[in-house]
Amino acid sequence: MPYLIVIVLSIFTLTGCQSAYYSAMEQVGYHKRDIMVDRVEDAKESQQDAQEEFSSALEALSSLTNFNGNGGDLEDMYNQINDKYQDSEKAAQNVSDRIAAIEDVSDALFAEWQSELDLYTSDSLRRSSEQKLRETKSSYQTMLSAMKRAEKKMDPVLNTLRDNTLYLKHNLNASAVGSLQGEFMSLEKDIAYAIEQMNAAIAESDKFLAQLNQK
Repeated sequence: MPYLIVIVLSIFTLTGCQSAYYSAMEQVGYHKRDIMVDRVEDAKESQQDAQEEFSSALEALSSLTNFNGNGGDLEDMYNQINDKYQDSEKAAQNVSDRIAAIEDVSDALFAEWQSELDLYTSDSLRRSSEQKLRETKSSYQTMLSAMKRAEKKMDPVLNTLRDNTLYLKHNLNASAVGSLQGEFMSLEKDIAYAIEQMNAAIAESDKFLAQLNQK
């Protein structure tokens, strides 16, 4: 991204005025469609990061099943699990933020596209653009629904991670490990399902980007 665009991005990210931000970006040749593409790509990356963080947290918790050390070892293990939970929570929040950013730019992009249909003097070109708008909106809604489903599937993972971390925090002893072993299987299943949904959302993102680039 050119240096001037970086400056504009920094200014309007701080002000939080999205309409002014989009206008300013257009002045430097960076249109809403370009922003949409970038934000969808960012969302894909955030989902991949979340998958990695969830898997890492699961690995940290699975090490509890083989725990046979002393209290100091258990405290180190708790600290590691807590770190992984915090990282997972941040990754999940990043996914939600990226989805919200996509929704924001989509509203602006589709509104602009719709309004510009009235500017055509050629009926055939207007009809063609209108058809592409409908197809792009449909593809977008499919992608967004997939993202929302994946977002919801992160909640059970975070809830279990939070519960386990809190339980260990206040019951830092070997018997607590046995109490959490049953939770591990449930967490493993939830993470596998969340990753499956995120992969589905990523696949829909690729389809949407292909559709958008046909404009």
